[in-house]
Amino acid sequence: MTPPPGSPADALATATERFPVQFARTRRFSLGVPRHFTVSPDGERVLFVRGTSGTDPVSRLWLYENGAERMLADPLAPDLTDEGQDEGPPAERARRERARETSSGVVSYAADGSARLVAFALGGTLWVVRTDGGAPRRIATAGPVVDPRPSPDGSLIAYVSGGALHTVRADGTPGRTLAWPDGEHVTYGLSDYVSQESIGRSRGYWWSPRGDALLVARVDTAGVRRRYISDPADPERPPRVVPYPAAGTPNAKVSLHLVRVSGERTDVRLPAAAGEDHPEGTWTDRTFEYVVSADWDSRGPLVSVQTRDQRSVHVLEVDERSGATRTVSRAHDPAWVALRPGTPLRLASGALTVAARPGGDTQGLDIGGTPTPPGLEVREVVGASGGRVYFTAGDEPTETHVWSYATDAPGEGFVRVSGAPGVHTASVGGPAVVLESRTPDGHGVTVLRNGVPVGRIAVLAEEPLVAPRPLALSLGGRELRSRLYLPSWHRPGDGPLPVLLSPYAGHGMQVVLKVRTWWVAVAQWFAEQGFAVLVTDGRGTPGRGEAWEKAVHGDRLTVVLEDQIDALRAAAALHPDLDLTRVAMRGWSFSGYLAAAAVLRHPEVFHAAIAGAPPADRRLYDTHWEERFLGHPDVFARDYTRNSLLAEAGALTRPLMLVHGLADDNVAVAHTLRFSAALLAAGRPHTVLPLSGAGHLVSREETASNLLLLERDFLRKSLGL
Repeated sequence: MTPPPGSPADALATATERFPVQFARTRRFSLGVPRHFTVSPDGERVLFVRGTSGTDPVSRLWLYENGAERMLADPLAPDLTDEGQDEGPPAERARRERARETSSGVVSYAADGSARLVAFALGGTLWVVRTDGGAPRRIATAGPVVDPRPSPDGSLIAYVSGGALHTVRADGTPGRTLAWPDGEHVTYGLSDYVSQESIGRSRGYWWSPRGDALLVARVDTAGVRRRYISDPADPERPPRVVPYPAAGTPNAKVSLHLVRVSGERTDVRLPAAAGEDHPEGTWTDRTFEYVVSADWDSRGPLVSVQTRDQRSVHVLEVDERSGATRTVSRAHDPAWVALRPGTPLRLASGALTVAARPGGDTQGLDIGGTPTPPGLEVREVVGASGGRVYFTAGDEPTETHVWSYATDAPGEGFVRVSGAPGVHTASVGGPAVVLESRTPDGHGVTVLRNGVPVGRIAVLAEEPLVAPRPLALSLGGRELRSRLYLPSWHRPGDGPLPVLLSPYAGHGMQVVLKVRTWWVAVAQWFAEQGFAVLVTDGRGTPGRGEAWEKAVHGDRLTVVLEDQIDALRAAAALHPDLDLTRVAMRGWSFSGYLAAAAVLRHPEVFHAAIAGAPPADRRLYDTHWEERFLGHPDVFARDYTRNSLLAEAGALTRPLMLVHGLADDNVAVAHTLRFSAALLAAGRPHTVLPLSGAGHLVSREETASNLLLLERDFLRKSLGL
């Protein structure tokens, strides 16, 4: 029966029908959201990037000052338009892919120490603009520019071009080349693949506070195996070559160098390997293979390195004259040392803020000798200002708040800065805090000065056409945090609903949070199609202590699937309308892998699955990520086999759709092709949907919108809806 025009049911049907297009057009509701905040040291100015609406895919550079916003650079302005249409050199395109950047224009920038001069690149061209007035100025460079960064005093701008590190004066006067590639596969000033994708270090050089020298990463990928990413739909286009270190294969060689603007260079003498205090294991590799963080403050360069087996991390002070290093902090773990973003942070006194275990298995901080409270799970250190350290943490896994600790007034204790339930983060400078808050009511950005709100930065993202209506659940003996989404038109007792599990459930990410964001809206949209949608964060996800997060060490599937099944059964006991004879799972990346494993291993529970970009063969994934959980594949061959899906292909008895972007350089399409070949060899029917031109994040509007509809139709057919 068709609902009458203008009725609430008709409005809901129209909104539900239009949602996939809105979801794609807004790039998952990310357009119009301000990001990349920089607060000036005096707290007076805030820089950020954002489009002009929730459907504008071109990011502009903005300044918030004196309670008002002002656009500093518009890539569509007549004098910048031609430059802004190109994404720039290959190194810049790779940086955007690693950052999952979906917009164009000014997507990144860097400012001098006072946030007065800002540098950015458009189409490989260097531009600068001052926050105190004037139009952007184009600066001539030696070649296409990647990652330009002004010196702290604003007199020089460093940039990478052709793998070389250059400087140019801010007034346009030619500078000099500071480091030129000394090999075919060598770059200076850029981050390697693993550091960007799995470690979280996107930068490759750091200015000294005086602006007279830089700490520079040299990356040599000569020994790294190559992957060739092509688009079969465009066979005349040459493949893109990606140095990709798969598990068990050689990494890029990363070294650090102190380079003065006058041209002198000193090598940083990083330690080769951890000592006797390094935890032993079945596979032990003490080699310090990863440079996981670097910075340069008033006391000199500070670097942290991690062993290949990830069981030791050392924090090193670097002598800027000799390049000698001194270990000032050590961390060890029999599984892996977790890398806490924002650490190490050196205080004005010289004391360190580092990751610590303050009590039980809480993952917290040591702030200059003071531990964070037991039970307060720390996620990230966001900065320090005026003797106060700011970090994000929570004692309830569905919430993350901004906290501060005054090192010069320890009697104040730990102070929570954010208030409303949700997920909060911050950027700081002087007395100002830019508080970014995602709550069940939406997304907001508030500017605080001395703890008092003084203004807001506009969030222009569109509101989803489908209003999320999650039911918060804590299920089973492990109190699994879950959200259940039911059709808005369904009432208890109306009849059975097929169940769709739509988790992520993997390491490093939660989706059961007190927020209104894109995946919440998608879950509700599937509910409006006639499904009961259950989302659960189980063991292996962050926020619930070290033992919870490391329960997947050596086995990435068993306990994760167990938690999903336990949550499903517990939810059905609370809501009898959930039909356990019609259950499916959908997911992307890790959760795509999990969905495929669900129908292979538990066909008695799961009756269909959609697996998007599933890393089906764990040997194909990168070193730092995969070896964290499974070790070296030559040593733990059985673990890699039992955590991969290829050998289990013959067990498939349920409908399975495999979806993969052909240009994905994170989870290569080879995962799906090998899995599909194994299914075919076993005589198991399945569906494969290749996405031409798509990477790991599907951003093309027509593809993203129609993919939702195709998934819905596959699930309806498979579950008899």
